This record gives sequence, structure tokens and C-alpha cells, in this order.
Amino acid sequence: MVTPREDWLKLVEEETLEPDLPICDPHHHLWDRPDNRYILEDLVSDTSSGHNILRTVFVEASSEYRKDGPEELRPLGETEYVYGNSGMQGKTDIIAGIVGHVDFTLGERAGEILDMHIESAGGKFRGIRHASPWDADPAIPAYRNPPKGLLGDAKFREGFAQLAPRNLSYDAWLYHPQILELADLAKAFPDTRIVIDHVGGPLGIGPYAGRRDEIFPKWKEDMVALAENPNVVVKVGGCGMVTYGFDWHKQDKPPTSEQLAERTAPYYNWCIETFGADRCMFESNFPVDKASFSYNVMWNAFKRMSKGYSESERSSLFHDTAAKFYRLT
Repeated sequence: MVTPREDWLKLVEEETLEPDLPICDPHHHLWDRPDNRYILEDLVSDTSSGHNILRTVFVEASSEYRKDGPEELRPLGETEYVYGNSGMQGKTDIIAGIVGHVDFTLGERAGEILDMHIESAGGKFRGIRHASPWDADPAIPAYRNPPKGLLGDAKFREGFAQLAPRNLSYDAWLYHPQILELADLAKAFPDTRIVIDHVGGPLGIGPYAGRRDEIFPKWKEDMVALAENPNVVVKVGGCGMVTYGFDWHKQDKPPTSEQLAERTAPYYNWCIETFGADRCMFESNFPVDKASFSYNVMWNAFKRMSKGYSESERSSLFHDTAAKFYRLT
């Protein structure tokens, strides 16, 4: 992951567009690492940069784990850390939902650990992300080093089956060649709410570099198949990640919101038109996307890009879909 450069980000500063528009940011992280720090103070600084961020959802990031005890229980430390740092900021309880990690390959035993997360989060626990991004090429980052075909593994599905009885959702993080694997999982578990992170991970580095015109049609085809499952919604964002190959982080200065909206619109608008605004939610994916642009510029880009949608559609995209999916109302 590329570490954000605050001085570089300040080279492009913009007036906040539509500062009163209510927003729920359904995807950000927190971590305190020697080489890359993004703690509550940083989140509050970003969410206070001009836009009307009412609440957020934390998504697991393999950070702040317990340092001892059984391996399968160590991710509880992250849930405990985030809950302990999600208190009142002014009048806004900024982190309203927590998505943690449980190893679903534990099978039915994953249910016991889900209950521990729920108990640890003071009513804020909303779901799990057991990420599955896999590619045969070693140039592609493999978060958590999942095996090929994880979503179809029998033990994984045994653990996955523990979500619906507890009214918990699943965040899916994968790469675009794996979208049909998620479609198969969604079809097998129609009562489990699933959100695909970062518009399905269309890769643009390594063996996928320079092939955007070839990859885009296949990505659309597979996302259509995924959309056939009404239990699946989409997080619209994530194109600031370096794996997507836009290379903003290599430029002399960050993109403006106009430039950002123009480059990402083919992906974002297509998702909205295919799934519907009531099954799409804008996300920040901070601080990962912060490698490419600032929080204020990013939300300005979303606002520019969505101008053609109705008032109710924009309400869904910026707030209501996320609030409903994560049970924040």
C-alpha cells in the first residue's frame, strides 16, 4: 500500500460542493502501524474537511489484533480497539458500525466467535469481511493470502452460514476475475446480505496493465450476473487504490474532482445503472484511496458525477443504502 502524502494532497484544494448533503461513509479503516498511521484523530480530520459526514462504518484491516491467545480469537482485538475509539465526536458518534474478521474456514465454530465480536462491540457490530482477493500472478497483492477458490470451499461456506441467523452481513473483497465466484455464493445464500467492495476490483497492474478496454466489458458482464442476486449491493468507490492502475499517485499533483469524476464515471455510473441506486453506496475506502486524492476532493467528485440522478437516488447513494444495509437507522 502506498502511504498518503499530506503535502502532495494539499496541492489540490477545493471548495466543498453541496456541504449540507447528508453522507454515510460505509468503508474506512483505522490502524496504528510504524510506517502508516490512520487513527481516529485522522478520520475525524478527514470527515470534518467540509462534507456533511453523519456517520461511518469501519471495515477490518488486520490491525490491532490481540498479541496472544488462540489465533482464531486474535481479530477480536481489532473490534475491541475500534469500539473503544468510536465515541462521541462533537454531536456525532462518528463510527456507527463495525465490520470485523472471522475465519470462516473454522466452519460452524465461526458462530461462537461471531457472538464474541457482537459482545465486544456494544451494539455496533454489523458484519464480517473474510477477504478473498486471489490471482495467479505474484505481481498482484494478496491480502490475507487466501487460497484459490475460497468462496466455494465447503468449510468456508459452513462458517459463512453463521451470518444470516445473527442478522450479520458480508463484505466481499476480491478481484474482477472472481466476481462469478461471489455470484455463486450469493445464489447459495439468498438470505445473507452481501456487499461487494470497491466495484468488484477491476485490476489494472501487473498482467492486467494496459488492458482496460479488454477488461471493462468482461467486468460488466460478470457484474450483470452478480446483480441478478437481490441480496447483493455495491460499494461505489475504491478506484484510488494503486491496483486499479490509474496511477494518480505517480503524478506531480493529485487529480481535481472534475478529473476524478471523469475517469471513474464509466465504472461508477454503470454500477448505479445496473444495480439501481438503492443497491449502491458511495464509499471512501480511506486511508487506502488517500494515496491518490483527498477526502474533500473525492466526495466532490461523487457529487459532480451524480448530478444527473434524482434527489431520492442521490439520497440512496450518499446515505440511505449504507444506513439500511448496515442497519444504522
